[in-house]
Amino acid sequence: MYAPARIPLRTLVTALGMTALTATALVGCSSDDTATAESGRPTVVASTNVWGSVAEAVVGDRADVTAIISDPSADPHSYEASPGDAAALSEASLVVYNGGGYDEFVDDVLGSAGDVPSVDAYSLLEGHADDADHADEAGAHDHSGETNEHVWYDPEIAAATAEAIATELGKVDPDNAAYYTENAAAFHDDIHEITDITDRIAQQKPGAPVAQTEPIAHYLLEGAGVDDKTPEDFEDAIEEGNDPSPAAVAATRDLFTGKSVDVLVYNVQTEDAVTEDVRRIAEENGTRVVEVTETLPAGQDYISWQRTAAQDLADALGVV
Repeated sequence: MYAPARIPLRTLVTALGMTALTATALVGCSSDDTATAESGRPTVVASTNVWGSVAEAVVGDRADVTAIISDPSADPHSYEASPGDAAALSEASLVVYNGGGYDEFVDDVLGSAGDVPSVDAYSLLEGHADDADHADEAGAHDHSGETNEHVWYDPEIAAATAEAIATELGKVDPDNAAYYTENAAAFHDDIHEITDITDRIAQQKPGAPVAQTEPIAHYLLEGAGVDDKTPEDFEDAIEEGNDPSPAAVAATRDLFTGKSVDVLVYNVQTEDAVTEDVRRIAEENGTRVVEVTETLPAGQDYISWQRTAAQDLADALGVV
């Protein structure tokens, strides 16, 4: 994706289209969605299986959840909604999405769909409204401030999203409002399985130096109280699908050859020759690698996925 001889993963997204969802948790888009809506059961459509999993935790057996994106190779940044996606979003009882420019295809559909109830997770991030340059017209994202669009790595934002889902579904389905609220509260309680781990990291390894190939785990690292030493130019270039400058690559490699960081957080969904080389250099110099993803691996829900990511970081840092 970052060399002329390669085809970028992110340019393949449109061709990939919708793919099969995780069978254990989510119900895929199909002609049955209309029948479900007509049956009186609420239909929740999520942009990704991450937010679909959060919605599943809230709705239990009282509503149906559909996720548009579950394929690890499909990047929500550049995903283009198919007519079927647009119909599902437009006809949903509730749409749940990330926001912040991450899954902009949802905003595009909702903008022309009329009054569709929705929950935008990024809008729940305190101070987001002040981050005016978070996403510019060219689609670039600012990672130098305290806000970052990858808000699913913030467990408290996931919990707030669950609560917002319960509130909105309670308006659509008042008979089950209390049920949704109870499930959202239980989900919030489960968040401690994640934050207890990051709290231990912050207590035992405050300011531990780490690097990452791109800033999707920003809030995981922030919650753990560690220090991301990655050159901003490198992270931004990787995330935007561009070639990092030679200086940025050299500075990043120096973090590992100079033993300046303890862990490399590695996004396996956007790896290419540049990031693979960074990983190789890290491993050759004894730096532990923690793999992260942007969509749920098969067989996991939000809590188990984020708990695993936090525990992997703790293990790599030697936290007990």
